Amino acid sequence: MEKKIWLISINMGYGHQRTAFPLRDLAEKVINANDYPEIPEEDKRIWESTRMGYEFISRFKRAPLIGDLVFSIFDLFQKISQFYPRRDLSQPNFALERMYSLFEKGWGRDLIEKLKIKNEKLKINLPVISTFFTPAFIAEFFGYPGEIFCVVCDADISRSWAPLKPKESKIKYFAPTERVVERLKLYGVREENIFLTGYPLPIENIGRPPCGRVPDLEILKDDLKNRILNLDPKKKYFEKYGILIKEKLGRFPEKSDHPLTIMFSVGGAGVQKELGVEITQRLSREIKENEIKIILSAGIKKWVNDYFLKCIKWLRLENCLGKNIEIIFEEDINDYFQKFNETLRKTDILWTKPSELSFYSALGIPIIASPPIGSQEEFNLNWLLKSGFGALQENPKYLDQWLFDWLEKGYFAEMAMEGFIEGEKLGAFNISRIVTNLGADVRE
Repeated sequence: MEKKIWLISINMGYGHQRTAFPLRDLAEKVINANDYPEIPEEDKRIWESTRMGYEFISRFKRAPLIGDLVFSIFDLFQKISQFYPRRDLSQPNFALERMYSLFEKGWGRDLIEKLKIKNEKLKINLPVISTFFTPAFIAEFFGYPGEIFCVVCDADISRSWAPLKPKESKIKYFAPTERVVERLKLYGVREENIFLTGYPLPIENIGRPPCGRVPDLEILKDDLKNRILNLDPKKKYFEKYGILIKEKLGRFPEKSDHPLTIMFSVGGAGVQKELGVEITQRLSREIKENEIKIILSAGIKKWVNDYFLKCIKWLRLENCLGKNIEIIFEEDINDYFQKFNETLRKTDILWTKPSELSFYSALGIPIIASPPIGSQEEFNLNWLLKSGFGALQENPKYLDQWLFDWLEKGYFAEMAMEGFIEGEKLGAFNISRIVTNLGADVRE
């Protein structure tokens, strides 16, 4: 495949790699800035200390008495300021100043020098697209000659996402929401360097565009028709909005091609895995009676997969494995994303913490949000609720009551249609179009 960009991410959690996955056709592969071949030991040590610190704090948050206190102190470094009143927020924070001090000591130089050498061989300065702000800053700091783009993967962002001197920076941003656009302006980023594209969703869940044109959404629409039939069993939503539904989706099948299916997705640190087991336990009767299918997304962590298997056996539901209980686990991150996206097509409700997966509501999948972890997830949750694309979970102890109440009233069907109609689905297509139009700088 002809290289069009250098696609850079980090393998810390799933969010930044998941964001890169739909853009993979633009590049030969995803380069992980914290874990690429022959990365200098000191560079790797700095990245690794950051990853381990975040995962430790995320798990430690659940510790009695002091967990919340310790996490709140850590969260101060990534805290998002209140948006109103609008004011100049361009003053860099401590975390940003600390980051640039590490650049001055050489952190990240090796990666950019390697890309420059590759550009020399290709005789072209390929654009860089980074799904995390740090590699974008590194590229600019060490004088990367081509275009530098940064994909934002949250509904609102802290000051850390904008460079130290934003008005002088050449970094261009792909923003998933209007709030991110406005926030970047308050941080001092020049308006011409901000593109409102939407979040890059998996193309295989939407439909590939013919010859570069806008996708027709046929795959997404077919999946949503089957989903709506499961989410509105009493036809309460159909009674009010039947004309709108048929106008947007067309003719419906007589019945759904799958049972009511809930997917619970665990984050990269394995936090909240216990909630997935509790969901399975509370719905065990419906699982046994073939009324509900539960999908537990364990990611690439074998110990999370083993935990789910052990708990399913403890719940005496092992006979349901492979039928009404499914675990998604792959050792390779790309295989996991591929399997996740494939399984999502037959998923009716996505239960997850309000991470980047909040944007998957635009696929017509209602979100049940578990409690947020950190400032960014709190703002993601706020966006999700205001948009009408999802709801905060009620007490899981009474799941068998409120879940079916919401189904019978058509609440989930309403969220699904709201996400499909109002959510931006073509983020990956928009990003590809902008990068292609701007082109690359051919070297003499």
